[in-house]
Formats: sequence, C-alpha cells, structure tokens
Amino acid sequence: MKPGNKILLVEDEETLAIGLVFNLTEEGYSVTWAKDGKQALAFYNSNEYDLIILDIMLPYVDGFEIAEIVRDKSPQMPILMLTARAGVEDKVKGLEFGADDYMTKPFHLKEILLRVSGMLKRKSWYKEATTNQPVYSFGGNKINFENLECSNNSGKFKLTQKEAMVLKYLIDNKEKIISRKELIEKVWHMNPEIETRTVDNFIVRLRKYFEPNPSEPIYFKSVRSVGYLFSLNK
Repeated sequence: MKPGNKILLVEDEETLAIGLVFNLTEEGYSVTWAKDGKQALAFYNSNEYDLIILDIMLPYVDGFEIAEIVRDKSPQMPILMLTARAGVEDKVKGLEFGADDYMTKPFHLKEILLRVSGMLKRKSWYKEATTNQPVYSFGGNKINFENLECSNNSGKFKLTQKEAMVLKYLIDNKEKIISRKELIEKVWHMNPEIETRTVDNFIVRLRKYFEPNPSEPIYFKSVRSVGYLFSLNK
C-alpha cells in the first residue's frame, strides 16, 4: 500500500462509515464517503479512486448496480462489497456483478484493513504483470488482461479482476503445479489459512469459461491434494 491511495467508501450506515473513514485515514488512505448510491456514482464519475468499499443495501441505487457500472467503465478497479446478510446468494451475485472481495457485517476492523491492503497490493502486482503481455491466446481462447475482455468459440465475455488475476498467475507459471496456498498468498495476498475452497471456486469458473468440456479439463488440471496446473500439453 502506498500512502495516499484514494478510497471511495459507499455506506449509508453513518456510525459504521464514520468509524471506517477515521481508521482508514489513520492508515494513510485518502477517503471519500458517499452516503447513498446516487452520491457514489457522482463521486466516481468526477474523481479517480484506487479502491471502492461498497455496501449492497443503499438508497436510490444499490451496490450491485453500482458494481456493474464501475466494472464496465473500470475493469481493474478493486471492489470490496459489504452486506448485513450472510446468505450465499448475495455473495455469488456480488461476485457476478464484479466484486473482488466480500465481507459480512459485523466485521473486525483489523480484518477489513488487511483486506484493503491486500487488494491494493494485488492491483499493483496485476498492473506490473500485464505490462509485457497484455493479450494471451490458447486453444481458441483469447484474453485481454488490460480490459478483461475475452473471447472463446461461443462468443465474447468479461472476467472480473480477481478471475483475471488467478488466470494470469497460472499462465505465468505454465506447466508448474501451483498450490492453493501459493495462490492465496500471491494473488489474494492473504494469510493462507483462510478457506481454500475459494480458490477451487475460481478454478471451476475458469474451466467454465475456457475449457471445451469443463467436466473433463485439459488446460486447468487438478493435482490431487496439491493444487492446480495450467498446461497446454494435452
């Protein structure tokens, strides 16, 4: 994290927002607080930010719609989504609309500060990692790592930033077995003791996008009890 990273906090719960603004500012971030969806979009359209912390339940425009708008305009913008509901459906919907990470209220202050720091590190790493090879093709698939636009034999689609990061790390380490722990440390920049099922879910999504038959993968291979391997050797 570099001092002065700009964060847009979108949260209508005043007590929570004031606490987050104070603590994020203490960490060296520059924080803009939007109290509703309309204000959030106005701030976003007139300023540049390095990360967005986004509540789902908001007046006027909800977090899902904001995430979709942001992701369309700024595909590499890190989005941390907040919600008071712990349901799996909200989490899946948030990821589908472009959120990179997800936290359920109430949460510990230390945890959200670690998440923010990790997301900014990922953004910096990804920017450097895509400079020399912004476009990559394999097996009828084409990925543009700058705008996250992809194409396969079925048509065009977009990745989320986190999906692109996982894919980029696997491609950069082609033919090498990558453990779940390594992916969490290098891509998530988090403690590898967190739930590793998260990694498995991302691999399932990459197979869905890029494998001719996702149930019989030829590119994204599982190595039992170890991790995953991106391979072009069929």
